[in-house]
Amino acid sequence: MASFSFGAGNARKLRRIPLYLAGRLLTALVPRSRERWVFGCAVGVTDGALALWRFAAARGEQALWLVADEAQEREAGRLGIPSVRRDSVRGLWATARARVIVVTHGFGDVQRYAVTGAFIVQLWHGIPLKRIGLDSSETTRAGSTVARRVLAVLYRRTARQISLLPAASHLVRGRLETAFGLPDARLPVTGEPRVDVLSRGSAEERRHAARAALDEACGRPLGGTRVILYAPTWRDGEPDPAVPDAGEWDAITAALDRLDAMLLIRSHPLGAGDYTPPVPHDRVGTLGSDRVADITPLLPGMDLLVTDYSSLAFDAALVPLPVLFFAPDLEEYTARRGLYGTYTEVAGTDPARTWTDVLAWVGGILNDPTEALAASRRRSETVHAHRDGRNTERVYREIRRRLERAKPTDARWGARRAPG
Repeated sequence: MASFSFGAGNARKLRRIPLYLAGRLLTALVPRSRERWVFGCAVGVTDGALALWRFAAARGEQALWLVADEAQEREAGRLGIPSVRRDSVRGLWATARARVIVVTHGFGDVQRYAVTGAFIVQLWHGIPLKRIGLDSSETTRAGSTVARRVLAVLYRRTARQISLLPAASHLVRGRLETAFGLPDARLPVTGEPRVDVLSRGSAEERRHAARAALDEACGRPLGGTRVILYAPTWRDGEPDPAVPDAGEWDAITAALDRLDAMLLIRSHPLGAGDYTPPVPHDRVGTLGSDRVADITPLLPGMDLLVTDYSSLAFDAALVPLPVLFFAPDLEEYTARRGLYGTYTEVAGTDPARTWTDVLAWVGGILNDPTEALAASRRRSETVHAHRDGRNTERVYREIRRRLERAKPTDARWGARRAPG
C-alpha cells in the first residue's frame, strides 16, 4: 500500500519554489478567459467536483477536467467529460486560461503552478474531525524550524488564493476558517455537493442503488448479507496500529460467519498497513479508492461503519448509518494531530480500543441499531445545515453570484477575451 508523510511532501514543496515563481510569471502574462472552468480531484473523476461539473456543464459552462493518468482519462471519457492531462503543456495552459478552478484536495488537483489569479473553488473532501491545515502542526512538519516557518508562510499565502470554500454548517465553517486562514465571507454555508447523493430520492431508492453498486464492486451478489465497512484514517505516514494479528483475524472471520456479515476494508489511499488476512476469506474484502473512487454513494448499502477519526462518520450520519468508533491509539493520535472539540462529543464515552471490543459490540449493533442510529442522527443535526439534496445548486449559484460582481474589465480576468 502506498504511504505518504507530511515531512516528505513538504520537502518536495520547498524544492518546487522556483516552479511556483515561474508559474506566477506565466499567469501574470496570460489573460484568463471569462468562460472557461477547469476541474480536478486527487482521487479521480469523482467527489464534489463531479457533482458540480455536472451541474455547471448542464448550464452551459465550458467545463474541462484535468486528469492525472490514463485510468482517469478513460473514466472521464466514459462519463462524457472532456479532459486533458493535468501535467501536460495543455493542462498547464488550460489551468492558466481558466476563470474558475475547482479542486477537492489541493491545487495539485489541477496544474498547481498556474492557479494564481483564478476564481478558486475548494470543495474540501470531508468534514474534519482531526485538525487540518494551519490548525495542525503536521501540515508544516519539516526538518528545521526555519523550514517549518517558510512552509507556514507558503501555506497561508497559498490558501488565501481560495475564493470560495463551501461549508456544511456554521460549526464546520469555523473549523475551515481557521484551518485555511480565510475570512468568513469566503465560506458560505451551502452544504457540500459531494453528499447530495445521500439526500436525493427515497431511502429505499438509495439503498437499492448502493447495494447494486456494492455487488458490482465485490464482483458478486451479496444478497441479504450484512455489510460492515471498516475505514481507518491516515496516520500521517505512520503504520496503522489497528491492523489485526493472526489471532484477531481468526476471531474476526469467525464473527463474520456467525453474523452472516461481510467486512469491507477501505484504508486511506495514503495510509500504511496491510489488512490482508493470513488466510483468504470470502467474507473479507477490500474497497480501496482504486476500486471505488467515491465511497459516499455506497454508504446507504452498508449496515455498519467502523472507523476511528474519519470524516465518513459525518457522511454516514446523513444516511443515517450506525457507527462503531474504534480508536486503539486515541491518546497518541490526539496528542500529535489534535481534534476539533473532543472525541467524546463525537464517539461517546466508550469507544472500542481493541478488536476484541469491536467484536463484542458489533453483533448487538447489527441486531438492534436503534441507539446507534439515534447517535448518527444527532451527529447529522450538529454538522449538516442542509439535507435537501441541493447543496450543488447552492454552490453553483454562489459562484455565479460572486463572478457577476466582478466588472467586465477587471484585470483579474483580462480586459478582453484572448484568442484560443
